[in-house]
Order: sequence, then C-alpha cells, then structure tokens
Amino acid sequence: MAEINTLIIGGGPAGLMAAVRASSLGQRVIVLEKNASVGEKLLISGRGRCNFTNAEQDMNTFISKYGDNGKFLYSAFSKFGPRETILFFVNHGVNVIEERGKRIFPAEGGSQKILDKLLLECKKGGVRIFRNTPVKALRVRNSRVECVITERDELRADKYIIATGGKSYPDTGSTGDGYIFAQQAGHSITKLFPALVPVRTRETWPKLASGCNLRNIRLKVIRDGKEIDSRFGEMEFTNFGVSGPIVMELSSYIPKWQEGSESLEFSLDVKPSLTHEILTARIKRDIEKYSGKKRFATLARGLVPKDFMRLILELADIPSDKPVEYISDEEICEFVNLLKDIRMNINGLWSFKNAVVTNGGVNLKEVDPSTMRSKLCGNLYFAGEVLDLNGPSGGFNLQICWSTGYISGSVNE
Repeated sequence: MAEINTLIIGGGPAGLMAAVRASSLGQRVIVLEKNASVGEKLLISGRGRCNFTNAEQDMNTFISKYGDNGKFLYSAFSKFGPRETILFFVNHGVNVIEERGKRIFPAEGGSQKILDKLLLECKKGGVRIFRNTPVKALRVRNSRVECVITERDELRADKYIIATGGKSYPDTGSTGDGYIFAQQAGHSITKLFPALVPVRTRETWPKLASGCNLRNIRLKVIRDGKEIDSRFGEMEFTNFGVSGPIVMELSSYIPKWQEGSESLEFSLDVKPSLTHEILTARIKRDIEKYSGKKRFATLARGLVPKDFMRLILELADIPSDKPVEYISDEEICEFVNLLKDIRMNINGLWSFKNAVVTNGGVNLKEVDPSTMRSKLCGNLYFAGEVLDLNGPSGGFNLQICWSTGYISGSVNE
C-alpha cells in the first residue's frame, strides 16, 4: 500500500468533507467506513431532504444556537462557515433553496445529491474509501498515533482524523466507537445524552392524542415551580409523551435542567395568542349563541383540532354531552385554565435510537479549535458529532460536520 498522509475513520458528512479538503491539498487520503456504504446518516437527514445548513448571517446569533460550547466554533466558522458551505455545494452543482427558519436545502435531489457531490470530489482527489472496514483500536505511543488496527491490517499514516459520529441513530453505524478511540489517545468524554429526541412524560394520557400535531402553541418549561424557558411552534403527542420540533429542541437542555431539581414540567398553552379574559369572553359568547342547541363537545370542537378532542374532553372533566347552557362560570374558568396551562411531568428522554444527535462527546478543552488537532496526541484530529458540540434542528448540526471536517482536513503533518 502506498504511503498514507491522512487516514480518516468514518465516512459520514464530517469524514467525507475532511477527505475532500485534504485531497484537494495534495494529500494521499483513505477513509475507513464500518458500514457497507458511506453517508447512511446523511441520507436520512431532514427525512431525506437534507437541511444541510442555515442562512443566518449574524455570526453571534449563529454561534449562540450551540449553547455554552458554541464559542469553540468561532475559528472554524470564520474559515469555513455557513456561507462557505453554501458556496461549496453551489459551485459543485447543487442548486439550493431557503425555507422557513432560514433552513437551506438542495432544490432537488435531497440528501443523495449532497452525498453524490462529496463522493465525486473524493474520486477526483484520489481518495480511497474502504467500506466494511471497522476499526478495532488505535495504537498510541509517545503521544502520537502509531497505527490504526482493523480486522485485517494495521494501517499507518502521518495524520489521523476521528469522524465516527456520536451514538444517535445507531442503526446507521453511530455506535460510539469514536469515544473509545479518543480515550485510547488519552481524551476524556463528557457525559453523553440523546439530543433532539422525543420526551417521555410521567402521565399516560398523551397517548389519547397520539399522532396529534398542534401548531402555533407555546410550550413552557417549569423547573421547581419557576418558568425557565419556552418555545413557540409545533409539537406532537406520542404513546409515551411528546415530540415535534419545539420539544426536540428543548430536549437538548433537559438533562442539565433535571440536575438538582425536584420537579421539571412542560406547560402547554394551546391558545397563546388569546388571554384568559379574551378566551373566557369567547366561550361565554358561544354558550349564549348555542344555548339550547349544542353540547359541550361541540363548543370544545370550535377551540381545538379534531384529533385533540378526545384528550381535551378527558382532561376537562366536563361531560361531553352536557348542554352548554348548564356550564357554570367555575367550569368555564377551569376549562380556560386548562387550555392555557396543560401540565406534563417530564420523565426523561427517549433513547439514542430515536435521537437526531448526541449531547456530549470529546472534551473541547482537549482540542485546538483552530485546527481540530488533539492537544494530547500530536497527529490526531477530530471532526463532527464525536466532539462535545450539538445544536438545534435547522441545519446547525450538519454545519458542525462541514466546518470541523474542512478544518481538520486542512492541516498537513
């Protein structure tokens, strides 16, 4: 085998971007992929449509999406940020469109289009991709990686990049291997949690509305009786709790919020655009209008979606067949309070199998943010989800892959 300059473990978006960049600089590159095909997690991104970055132009706003660890990305984004990512794919024949929330997608072809372009550039650069080649271990000596051990061989290179992904969607090959390799090189791994994942509730009644999607609602987080966060948007009920965009976004913070708290709840406001007073007045007008003609279920149907009816009737504790003229002021008040504040006790997260990304990873204090080089092992680099970085949905997590992959592939040993 010819001499290897750069050896990359993992053929996902970060690994392929690193390979494209390194080969464009004249490096002899190989990629080791444990699966039979590369980019399996990329192919399911955005349900196959691939929201590959975000068009937010203010860098401080962009960085803030990544929470406390976001500052680590300033250097990488200044060299290859969302603008450079869009230009990269456009220059390689991908037409793009911008959708709600500044999300950027390929105009056609989805995830397969993005993957095809990366593989084409790898082919042009002479990158060799070895599929069905799981790495067993790194051999480290004198603070440098000496070789990578596979089932069939020991491979030596000048430089090694770990781009194995995290633990989310393990069926795509992201089973946490990279954390083991990092530890073999002396790195510490921060605590791992599933992120962008559905949330379990202590209550079982959400299953009464399983599959129901509520739009334009507000979901608050109540910690020990005090509101600490809220989101406006869409959520969905499941057999085990709640899901949907705003729930998934909040899920990334739940492990931290649960630490040291006695209670953590969601408060659902079904009618955030209406005050208690306006909602009460509307219900009283409907009662007057439909007196002698309608029952409570009909009144409720005018306020909530059809597939939410069974649940709201269960929670209201007002007989669905009760004539509206017999609904008391006290019952009206309780019903309005319910619409404005449906409480759910948070009982943990769904598993990594259901998570979009991993919260936690290689400790950022042990990685040089300007190069992605290990501070503990001179010829070792990291890229993508294996690092302790994650963001909300909207293209932010794939941008981590593109930026860190590009930067890690830019350094010649």
